[in-house]
Amino acid sequence: MDLQPAPFIPPAPKPRTTPPSTLEMIRIVYRNPLELWGEHTYNEPWISANGVGGHLIVANDPGLIRHVLVDNARNYKMATVRQKILRPILRDGLLTAEGEVWKRSRKAMAPVFTPRHIFGFAQPMLRRTLDFVTRYEDGGTSDIAHDMTLLTYDILAETLFSGEIAGEPGSFANEIDRLFETMGRIDPLDLLRAPDWLPRLTRIRGRKTMAYFRKIVTDTVKMREGKFKRDPGAVPQDFLTLLLKAEGPDGLTRAEVEDNIITFIGAGHETTARALGWTLYCLAESPWERNRVEQEIDQVLAREPDPTKWLDAMPFTRAAFDEALRLYPPAPSINREPIEPEMWKDLHIPKHAAVLVMPWVVHRHRKLWDRPDAFLPERFHPGNREKIDRFQYLPFGAGPRVCIGASFAMQEAIIALAIMLSRFRFDTTAETKPWPVQKLTTQPQGGLPMRVTPR
Repeated sequence: MDLQPAPFIPPAPKPRTTPPSTLEMIRIVYRNPLELWGEHTYNEPWISANGVGGHLIVANDPGLIRHVLVDNARNYKMATVRQKILRPILRDGLLTAEGEVWKRSRKAMAPVFTPRHIFGFAQPMLRRTLDFVTRYEDGGTSDIAHDMTLLTYDILAETLFSGEIAGEPGSFANEIDRLFETMGRIDPLDLLRAPDWLPRLTRIRGRKTMAYFRKIVTDTVKMREGKFKRDPGAVPQDFLTLLLKAEGPDGLTRAEVEDNIITFIGAGHETTARALGWTLYCLAESPWERNRVEQEIDQVLAREPDPTKWLDAMPFTRAAFDEALRLYPPAPSINREPIEPEMWKDLHIPKHAAVLVMPWVVHRHRKLWDRPDAFLPERFHPGNREKIDRFQYLPFGAGPRVCIGASFAMQEAIIALAIMLSRFRFDTTAETKPWPVQKLTTQPQGGLPMRVTPR
């Protein structure tokens, strides 16, 4: 007799069965783009159609995705609509820079994200997590989505900035929410490709928040430069120092340095925070999976004190995190635009078309996954994960612009999950009713209120 319970089906918009009107589409894209896509989008290898802002191609076939992001990446630039959303926030940071500016930034940052450096971050990640979870010792209910923002901010500040970021973490978390609520949305005028001189209400509402983040960057740089002048030998050799040393005629401009600082302060922690929250939620709703993860963590922590070894030693924990990343990819959309027209098989890709590679759709595609809407960590267990095509699972993107911090994020996530789940149990409550909403990242609307009890 099979006693395996039915898998948990996490909340997600049901695919549309009828196309929206133009006005309805604009409203949906502004409110929550995840609700836009129809049943055929989750079944076809690609969709090619004329949309409100021009020609639209949704790329689902792993071969087509590889073509766009890797094999012919030189023919694809960042999509215009995406840049209109992100560039006012990040300017020439690594996520939005192109051409030579992007190459300079990527080269300057690469040394920080080598395996040796990332292993060096493990102990600070562990210390910060141990300090953070003391807040749960008395039990109670907490918004885990908000908490994970605070935790990953603490870790980012400690590792990449040696604890020397100006500003207060609590207000920072609130301002991040405000930033994504305003400037993190697609403005209808951008969708319609209206001229830049027309004012965007979303940008106007977000100006005060952007000023807050820019001040954090300015103050952080001043603090570090002051330390350089007072005692150069005491300056930590971290991400911030590396960026400042890269400034110069053959390196980064001061503006590019500041843009990359704000990119990592504003976005470097947010994706991991969202993934951790969704993982804890899915495990709470799948107690049989949670039990397996808890047992694994308990066994590993009892014999292995070195956190750099936990990622490889905890395949079930990693699989749960990977499955949460599949269902709720922090970056749900990768947008490109062809510089010149081309053909891929029998698909014509016109110049200036909006080419969408959407992890949200690809990760739930009916032809690529068995029971795609279910939380099934076994997909990523050893022996199964090797069967997954590299280009059907894209939580960190792919190609030249693959996320530079992917290894950092995976190590951070496993350390955080190991400490939290070894000491506490996270359960949903009657108020835990998250709804995935795309505001740059895949966020749980309504938060993730959960009851936390010591184990």
